[in-house]
Amino acid sequence: MPVTDPLLLTSPANPRIKAVVGLRRRRVREQEGRTVVEGYEELMLALGAGVVPELLLLCPELMPAGARRELEEEVAGLPTEVAHASRAAFEKAAYREGPDGVLAVVPRVGRHPGELTLPQDPLLLVCEGVEKPGNLGAMLRTADAAGVDAVVAADPVTDWGNPNTVRASKGTVFSLPVAAAEAEATLDWLDEHGIPLVAATPDTPLEHTEVDYRGPVAIAVGTEKTGLTDAVLERAAHRVRIPMAGRVNSLNVATSAAIVVYEAVRQRRRGPSHR
Repeated sequence: MPVTDPLLLTSPANPRIKAVVGLRRRRVREQEGRTVVEGYEELMLALGAGVVPELLLLCPELMPAGARRELEEEVAGLPTEVAHASRAAFEKAAYREGPDGVLAVVPRVGRHPGELTLPQDPLLLVCEGVEKPGNLGAMLRTADAAGVDAVVAADPVTDWGNPNTVRASKGTVFSLPVAAAEAEATLDWLDEHGIPLVAATPDTPLEHTEVDYRGPVAIAVGTEKTGLTDAVLERAAHRVRIPMAGRVNSLNVATSAAIVVYEAVRQRRRGPSHR
């Protein structure tokens, strides 16, 4: 049965609204173990992945037709508090412009790489020191589309629970295994599992199509400004570059990750490795 008689929040100063606003800060997210997912499509994907919201905040005035009933039916039977908010209160809680009236407080995502369960020949993406939540989210969308088994943030500058990462990922941060750890710990974990690292960098003669990605492999990309650190490059099995014919000498990190990941996917579809 749909949830009935939801709590009504009309003031932007309501304590629940203030608590949602507080989750914009990483320190608060880490302390409370919670984050925010905003948007109908993003929340539906999270619910489909088994996420149980603590709070479902809806603004009927802003919501797409039929969305209210569908969402309330989705959380019926779950320990989820449902609240309706006035437009003023919801826009105070929302973190993006032009909100669609759907927001939820959910448990934070992300774990240590050692907690991941991997298949026999995993394809992984390692993002070292990526600063922009939009780039991290875009890489998650690529990883989800390509069938990457997990994404690891090494020495993360932004966290998986950043609302802008959640938004840029279109909610795939909840459906794709993600982890975070220091770079050295990530490299040690890869070594322990016998997973060779392919590092994307412009400073190598080897093109990204000249490496065998079949079998277990992790593809690493680095920060937007300086790329991968020497510590990661030194422990890579291969360093590869994406050939560039224009005047610029680098690509957006999310674009670079997509190019190399899909080369790996192309090769892996051909059959097992003969390394």
